Amino acid sequence: MDKQKIIDKYIKTNKNGYIIRPACLSDAENYYLQNYHPLNPEVARLTGSKKQYTKDEVISFFTESVNAPDRYHFLIISPDNQIIGESVINEMDHKIKSANFRICIFHQEAQGNGIGTWAIKVTRDFAFETLKLHRLSLDVFSFNKRAEKAYLNAGFKTEGVLRDAILDGKTYADDILMSILENEWIEIKQKEV
Repeated sequence: MDKQKIIDKYIKTNKNGYIIRPACLSDAENYYLQNYHPLNPEVARLTGSKKQYTKDEVISFFTESVNAPDRYHFLIISPDNQIIGESVINEMDHKIKSANFRICIFHQEAQGNGIGTWAIKVTRDFAFETLKLHRLSLDVFSFNKRAEKAYLNAGFKTEGVLRDAILDGKTYADDILMSILENEWIEIKQKEV
């Protein structure tokens, strides 16, 4: 499967003019400047990231991500052409047709408007329609209720909880494991028709 041929044609736009499209190497500078200079502290908390990254760290990670043969990195672009988020399929296991999913909306003003839910569904559909996966999984921290609700809305099911696996400041929190299977996705798509 030629990754570039698959991913290049996958561009979606929602009714409010937001776009989800493949990340390109030429996006690296804006990706850093618009999202990591500086990184929103709440985004770092919700994703389990460190609070600061150097420009070299971000550019290096971004470049590796775009070039990785088994990683599908999409950017979420606002109507004014700002990179406001990313949606990623990674940790591909081709033998069992399984992968991990993660998403981040970097800007608070873009959160709570349904953009994340839309991007989750677009990326989920790409995973099953285009990549022909059987299983797509993720994990979400128990204090990230908005994300958990969006995943449930997109058809992901809770399959386990790693209790007190995260330290949120001085308080422990759970790491919730979720997934969606191919047959569950087919049922969702049949209901949407």
